Amino acid sequence: MKVRKSLAAVLLAAGVIVTGSLAGADSAAAAGISSANQAKQKALQKVPNAVVTDVDMDRENGEQVYEIELVKDLKKYEITYRSSDGKMLAYGWEKTMVSPNRSRSIISEDKCRQLALKKVKDGTITAVSQKTDDGIDIYKVKMTAGKKHYTLKYHARTGALIECKWKLVNASASNSQNGDVGMEKAKQIALKEVPGAVVYQAEYDVDDGVAVYEIEVVKGNYEYEFKIAADSGTILERDKDFRD
Repeated sequence: MKVRKSLAAVLLAAGVIVTGSLAGADSAAAAGISSANQAKQKALQKVPNAVVTDVDMDRENGEQVYEIELVKDLKKYEITYRSSDGKMLAYGWEKTMVSPNRSRSIISEDKCRQLALKKVKDGTITAVSQKTDDGIDIYKVKMTAGKKHYTLKYHARTGALIECKWKLVNASASNSQNGDVGMEKAKQIALKEVPGAVVYQAEYDVDDGVAVYEIEVVKGNYEYEFKIAADSGTILERDKDFRD
């Protein structure tokens, strides 16, 4: 009887161990995202009572991701989750209706900086530019905080935050790899296009399956944005905006 009880105890213990292992595996699997519907439900947990307008599966930095767009209370939201573990890689929102309020004076850049530093605790401002976008005077603020890279847009006349986005920085993005021109080379390519400019933002990304470097430089009253193919250094897109 004692032997049987001992054997039963061993089997019971083994059963517990196996069950625990399976439970752990199930939990790990549950953490990932395997369908558009799962991605949708996860986004709705982040923005309750919103309406999902689009769910797209893509690849970033060689990993499968889900990009979800939602709308709620005159705001448009964009969220990116990594499929393998459900980790949020990017999050942001922007107001869909903004009044120009041209009867008010433009706030100072120092005031805008104070607002941004209050919004992003322990953040570091890397660039501030002022321009007019769709008839709205805005301040565009670039910041970093930990592993996150922020873009904030403030109404230049009211000081209201009208857009807030962050994205996790890929730590290995700046390293040149086989078949990759590297971040520093990409900066040089952009600066060659605008001699005398200063780089104030540089990012690595995968756009529709194509690895690119997104470089922003500023010179005088203008800011320039370049999208450069990581494998060849070819300039794929360029943009030029006036800074008020």
